[in-house]
Amino acid sequence: MKNVFSDNELWDAVVADNNRAFVLLYNRYWKKVYNTAHYYLKHPAAAEEITHDVFVSLWEKRKSNKIENFLPYLQATARYQVYKYLKTAKVNCTAYFDQFADAIVPPVYNSGVNKLEYENMEFRLAQLLNDLPPKCREIFWLSRMNSLSNQEIAEKLNISKRTVENQLTRALKALRTFDPQFLMAVLISLLICA
Repeated sequence: MKNVFSDNELWDAVVADNNRAFVLLYNRYWKKVYNTAHYYLKHPAAAEEITHDVFVSLWEKRKSNKIENFLPYLQATARYQVYKYLKTAKVNCTAYFDQFADAIVPPVYNSGVNKLEYENMEFRLAQLLNDLPPKCREIFWLSRMNSLSNQEIAEKLNISKRTVENQLTRALKALRTFDPQFLMAVLISLLICA
């Protein structure tokens, strides 16, 4: 196979179990997936692991994935894998901390101030979300505030998982264009508090 095939032609060949087409897609996009993961994590080994996971997942789900725009799909998958990696790292840190909880004297925090700051941030987020369509807002809230998976949201609202993903992308895009720094602060705090 030559490298003159379009992404869609190669993907159709991959769906038909053509390993060489998959290798061509891998060679075409692995660096972009790696760069996406490295941009968020700043950790080369983790970015390599995520790149590997993205392409393994792509191969394993080749029969069920309907991909129309290959590069945006890969980049979104890479960002999702980064999120999973960060969430797993956070859980591991917590488990490690729990092992030594008796040996460490916990610091004293003013939880009242923290709670007010969190509520203020939650209120500002609610104001930003008011500009979104109601269903989009509800899906974002269920995902980010109630920590439901896309599949759980789809089942709860009786819609497809793909619709949930599209609505989350739409919400994040709208929030990012309004106030990117605030959105990053919200998402980081949600990861920490989740």
